[in-house]
Amino acid sequence: MTITRTAPVRTVAPVTGTGKRRVSRGRLGLHAFLMTVSLAFLAPLLLAIYASLRPYEETAQYGYFSLPRHLSFDYYAQAFNDSGIGKYFINSLIIAVPGVLLTLFLASFVAFCVTRLRMRGGLVLLMVFTAGNLLPQQVIVTPLYVLFTKINLPYWMSDSMTMYDSYWAVLAVQVAFQVGFCVFVLANFMRTLPEEIVEAARVDGAGVWTQYWNITLPLCRPALAALATLQFTWMYNDFLWALVFISDGEKLPITSALNNLRGQFFTDYNLLAAGSVIVALPTVLVFLLLQRHFIAGLTLGASKG
Repeated sequence: MTITRTAPVRTVAPVTGTGKRRVSRGRLGLHAFLMTVSLAFLAPLLLAIYASLRPYEETAQYGYFSLPRHLSFDYYAQAFNDSGIGKYFINSLIIAVPGVLLTLFLASFVAFCVTRLRMRGGLVLLMVFTAGNLLPQQVIVTPLYVLFTKINLPYWMSDSMTMYDSYWAVLAVQVAFQVGFCVFVLANFMRTLPEEIVEAARVDGAGVWTQYWNITLPLCRPALAALATLQFTWMYNDFLWALVFISDGEKLPITSALNNLRGQFFTDYNLLAAGSVIVALPTVLVFLLLQRHFIAGLTLGASKG
């Protein structure tokens, strides 16, 4: 007698597609939210570009949110010629480029010492650098002003023979305030790097400088690129420190050039908008050049593997 076993019949619930609709609705809502937030942040820039292409008489008559009757790039040429942006742009580069390079070098070296050399008090040192970011910059404006007027420099470094009224004062303040933030970011990133790489280099006889320059820094390229983008934007757009520590108008950075577009009795805000767009172009260019590394630095640790 043969016994035949039959497998139990499983009932499968019909797929109604509700899950797909929920996913689609959720994703659609997410994209709508992100687009709304993006437009909210881009609205001032888009309005400035739109106003810079229109004559002031037109916006005065019809309003800034009216449809355009005439568009041109005349304001951009006028803003570039009247404000002397080219000269002030060089001044900003003299401060921003060395400031970014020096900040990243010092911050990466401190982060390497704290995370890789197992030095005593490394955690306390990291906390000190991090706590420096909590100090409001405006609190020490007066002490720094008095200090820089008393620090003497040779004539080939400063026309005033002191740190006051020189690029060195602005550069020193920028580096001092930005190093703490960069140390915090780089130290946390270096902790995610495999320890075996540095240990293998030590076994092969690599010194501290080789471990830092040839092994650790290349692995930190995404984080360094992200920090370079942020630091250049902050130093390039700074206006406070240059206004406090520089009295010679020929040494002021590009942010002060916009003040030359303001009239004594009347200000053409469309012309001022064109100048603002010109001033913002270098930071946009830096972001586009470092975009791939910047996004990689922001998404580090978002996924495993």
